[in-house]
Amino acid sequence: MNIPFLNLKAAYIDVKSEVDEAIARVMHSGQYILGDEVKKFESNYAKYTESSYSAGVANGLDALHLSLKALGIGPGDEVIVPANTYIATWLAVSHVGATPVPVEPDILTYNMDPKLVEKALTKHTKAIMAVHLYGRPMDMDPILELAKQHNLKVVEDAAQAHGAFYKNRRIGSHGDIVAWSFYPGKNLGAYGDGGSITTDNPDIHNQILMLRNYGSKEKYINDVIGFNSRLDPIQAAILNVKLQYLDTLNARRRDIAQQYISGLDGQACILPLADINNEYAWHLFVIRHTQRDELQSQLKGRGISTLIHYPIPPHLQIAYKNLGIKKGQLPITEMIHKEVISLPMDPSMKDDAVAYVIDETIKSIKALRD
Repeated sequence: MNIPFLNLKAAYIDVKSEVDEAIARVMHSGQYILGDEVKKFESNYAKYTESSYSAGVANGLDALHLSLKALGIGPGDEVIVPANTYIATWLAVSHVGATPVPVEPDILTYNMDPKLVEKALTKHTKAIMAVHLYGRPMDMDPILELAKQHNLKVVEDAAQAHGAFYKNRRIGSHGDIVAWSFYPGKNLGAYGDGGSITTDNPDIHNQILMLRNYGSKEKYINDVIGFNSRLDPIQAAILNVKLQYLDTLNARRRDIAQQYISGLDGQACILPLADINNEYAWHLFVIRHTQRDELQSQLKGRGISTLIHYPIPPHLQIAYKNLGIKKGQLPITEMIHKEVISLPMDPSMKDDAVAYVIDETIKSIKALRD
């Protein structure tokens, strides 16, 4: 049996007639920049995320970049970021001219450890970026309290958290501003790049609307130095279709995750920590094993596709050599990056495929012990 990590073609086939109709509707409308489809999606997504406003942008990195820009973060400022994250979180900080200040993760959750954040604050700190890594909501209450005490802004990177709940409230507006990605592999994915920014603050929202559109509220009248970062109406139409099914697909992800947890419990690998207070989006199902590379090779030989999220932490990338953070200075992050492996997490997977992944993972782990 061959198990892909994620079958995007199958996901398209499931909604083909609706998506094809939506694309045709845009083509016949003659509106190819912003327009009614984008406005419709922005309204739908704001309602879904329980936020007051949503602005569609070109991609997830732009969503982070424009969020920081709208908050006035710039050169000379520092932004607290997770050490354990995808590099886009850091890149957004660099793009506004600020400095990313990494904080180690909680080894049980892989999210930034709130207990360590305060120690990283300086007089130059202007914001905290909270990442809901792998679809697991970060513990926001202590972050929000710390931000209140020190007059800091909170930006949420929710690129992997579509549909997740933190304490019975959807991720979408806990912080000052929330950045989303609709990269094709996300829980809510477009058929190309796309992103969104949600907030409850009308001033921030209006700033985003200008920044994404050349700094303009009115055509040819430019109030700020802006960018060209608009959600494509074809992608908006596709997302409007797929948003209707997000909760159903997330429920299937939770079911698959529970099967993995039950089936792999007691094996020589570290499973995701359960959390009864929050509802994960289960964007990824990540386990840890000290012989990660060998385990991945074993699974590949058994027809199971896996991915590594992520093989090299941001502080060890050549791009951030200038920060001077040496190997060994962020040991928890480095250990995680050496040990994590993501098992297939695809809502289209049948139970027999899930069972096969479980059985072959157990056999692979046993083969590494023998």
